[in-house]
Amino acid sequence: MQKEDLRIIFMGTPDFAVPGLQALIENNWNVVAVITAPDKPAGRGLKLTYSPVKEVALQHGIPVLQPTNLKDPAFQEELRSFKASLQVIVAFRMLPEVVWNMPPLGSLNIHASLLPHYRGAAPINWAIINGDQETGVTSFFLRHEIDTGDIILQEKVAIAPEDDFGSLYEKLKHAGAKLLLDTVTAIVQENTQPYPQPQLKEPRMAPKIFKETCQINWNQPAEKVHNFVRGLSPYPAAWAILEGKQFKILKGEAISAETTLPAGTLQTDNKKYIHLQCADGTAYSILELQMEGKKRMSVQDFLRGFNFQATA
Repeated sequence: MQKEDLRIIFMGTPDFAVPGLQALIENNWNVVAVITAPDKPAGRGLKLTYSPVKEVALQHGIPVLQPTNLKDPAFQEELRSFKASLQVIVAFRMLPEVVWNMPPLGSLNIHASLLPHYRGAAPINWAIINGDQETGVTSFFLRHEIDTGDIILQEKVAIAPEDDFGSLYEKLKHAGAKLLLDTVTAIVQENTQPYPQPQLKEPRMAPKIFKETCQINWNQPAEKVHNFVRGLSPYPAAWAILEGKQFKILKGEAISAETTLPAGTLQTDNKKYIHLQCADGTAYSILELQMEGKKRMSVQDFLRGFNFQATA
């Protein structure tokens, strides 16, 4: 197949998908339509807001479809009318088989992990929470079970000690765009050898994260607390109740504890530091936090206007 003969439909919604769509457009791939989420009300005026992917599509005059129901026969008929050779999915919702099986070359997905590890909705968060030093991106063909299709290509990405969810998200969204270009090129050149995902006894999983998931458990070593905070910062953010008030904990570090107080005990000089006792003779030093209804602040700036009862 020649490059100009390939007709691509791109499916995605958040800004994680934007570099992939932009890469296809900038490299003159024929994106014939974009499928994205319906517009949503946002802000104080509840004005309808476009998804980041829709914004890019409109800038380039690409037709946009925004189905509320992917099983709707009318949507499927419209999708079929574009006569796509290939569908590309980046950060979109689960597709019914009739949709992902529609194009002759199949539907490929870009996933933010080294599959089969971290199948699920939150692969970036869980890689950091688990203390991994490496993750990556995977392109694979869709099949029935989520994130289980045959692997096309993978690219490893290092997780730096200072990375949090926000910084690793940025690394992976650009690595994913590059991998997408490499994958589409290989498909056109008929230079792909997809292979089944390895069957692991205990693959690390990436289930969806809820607010309850984000509460810090101080009954564990401080290094685990540190990775937990990194993996949820800046969003959705780890949180804790400190002296009856809820705080988002956004940055900190593991330290040695000079005392063996009960886990969760707060110590502070109300000037420069806030320490929380953890397990195994360790403590967690909070560096940045956010009180409910307030802005994110450094611990020193916060303590200029707020004092805890506990002191050390």
